[in-house]
Amino acid sequence: MATRTAPVTDPTERHDPARLLRLVLRIDSGSTAVMGVVLIAASSLLVSPTGIPVAFSVGFGLYQLAGATALFFVATRPTIPSVLGWAVVGLNIVSGLGCLVVAVADLVSLTTFGIVFMIIGAMVVAVYAVLEYAGIRRMIESGGGRAFKAR
Repeated sequence: MATRTAPVTDPTERHDPARLLRLVLRIDSGSTAVMGVVLIAASSLLVSPTGIPVAFSVGFGLYQLAGATALFFVATRPTIPSVLGWAVVGLNIVSGLGCLVVAVADLVSLTTFGIVFMIIGAMVVAVYAVLEYAGIRRMIESGGGRAFKAR
């Protein structure tokens, strides 16, 4: 009787201390790119339901595309320095706070749907920040990254 085994993939991939971090960065990169494209391509369609002006939507979409590119760059490094991981977490926190400020500070005259849209965006960014934080911690604890200690 023959036994079946799972196909063998790259053996080093299973032992990559940054595996979780890479996965979350790739998903974050992909969803950020999609959101950037939507914000740019549908900028005029988003004005009425959200109150987001076209120029703001296009600018935010370009920011999203730049961020997606940076996330992909970090995810594909042979070794991810923990400082890059911490930078991603920090920028996600700043981006999430920025979404909240736009939602509640009346900087842009958003509709109720627009406010909810921005708050949901902040929540999604917060989830990515938490998952990326967990990935960095796992990478450091397994010896795959250096923790930068305060001097």
